[in-house]
Amino acid sequence: MVLEAETDDLMGNVARQKLDDGELRAAISDTESWVAQEHIASVKRTLYEAGYPVRDERDLDSGEALAVDLNVDLRRYQHEWVSNFLETNSGVLVGPPGSGKTITALGILAAVGGETLVLVPGRELAGQWREEILARTSLSPEQVGEYHGGEKSIRPVTIATYRVAGMDRHRQLFDSRAWGLIIYDEVHHISAPIYRRSTDLQTQHRLGLSASPVREDEQEKEIYTLVGPPIGTDWDALFEEGYVAEPEVEIRYVPWDSEETQNEYVSTSGHARRQAAATNPAKLQEIDHLLTRHPDEQALVFVEYLDQGREYADALDVPFVSGEMPHYQREKLFEQFRQGTLSTLVVSRVGDEGIDLPSAQLAVVASGLGGSRRQGTQRAGRTMRPSGRARMYVLATRGTREEEFARQRMRYLGEKGVRVTERAAETFD
Repeated sequence: MVLEAETDDLMGNVARQKLDDGELRAAISDTESWVAQEHIASVKRTLYEAGYPVRDERDLDSGEALAVDLNVDLRRYQHEWVSNFLETNSGVLVGPPGSGKTITALGILAAVGGETLVLVPGRELAGQWREEILARTSLSPEQVGEYHGGEKSIRPVTIATYRVAGMDRHRQLFDSRAWGLIIYDEVHHISAPIYRRSTDLQTQHRLGLSASPVREDEQEKEIYTLVGPPIGTDWDALFEEGYVAEPEVEIRYVPWDSEETQNEYVSTSGHARRQAAATNPAKLQEIDHLLTRHPDEQALVFVEYLDQGREYADALDVPFVSGEMPHYQREKLFEQFRQGTLSTLVVSRVGDEGIDLPSAQLAVVASGLGGSRRQGTQRAGRTMRPSGRARMYVLATRGTREEEFARQRMRYLGEKGVRVTERAAETFD
């Protein structure tokens, strides 16, 4: 592999100054240097961070051809996304939940026409991808495989978890195949060390998907470096054109249930203080009020702490879904929710991303306000869909740092065109 600079000054004073001998093996000319194959990703990342992005023009082997027909019509903006991607051969598709990023990815898969690897954070999402591929394309069940802790089969289209694909003992299986396309779902994960290893896999096309690739460690630039430039449409444009239902987001400030509880909060500090505000008993009363106010809407109640989730589930007489629950039980409850036989679920962080629950109309965030901006986007996204109404209530204990956390996290949605309002909890008016 050869790194070529536009000028000898860029090569001598930028590339050769910032890259070490292990990355640049030897000079070819004043403007060219040999690059170590195993350090291509780090070379690109280093130069991007220095303000000198690399245009990847490697002629990679695209592997076996794969004939794929899409049996669903793309929207106008989705056709634009596909065209923009094919011009660059790489990119991160950024759009609000409900805008059809997965469908667009399948359109790109069909257009590329090559063997494809889909990388996902967890097994639930792997199963959803397989179902979507079989329902929306001409591919047969024999052509689509899954590779993770529950199943291990490599097929022309393979869906694998980031963690398994990054493990040494499985690595050669993915390295040995020349992929025409790699899709990185929930692409913000690739900045984690073990997930980042997947970006070294050879492929002719790289496609990232995310409602919001923003990271609190400000490493979104690294995502664009490792995968490709952002592609997408402004959220408010999709809201205005009626492609995605704009969610109604309301921050509700809840008082303490008693002076005793408030005094316990004041006497603590650090994590214990944050947890006290997050688990304010008065929130349960407000949640019950909101669910009663919207009796015909399927609801998700998000919590940060397992004890809190169990308490809410018992009080509301609904299931609590957490990472501790076996995979098959989680999937059974999610399927019952999709079918409408379950109207309410209390969920931990396991519900923040990668779970397709299109019937959800109401989201109540009881705790977790100290999380990321992306987490707020994902939770709002659980209620976004092409049509209908979507609501999200964010509960914050009045007089605590939760108030500011709520404003900060929801401000990002406001910048995307989502209307965010604030008011006092109704139960205590």
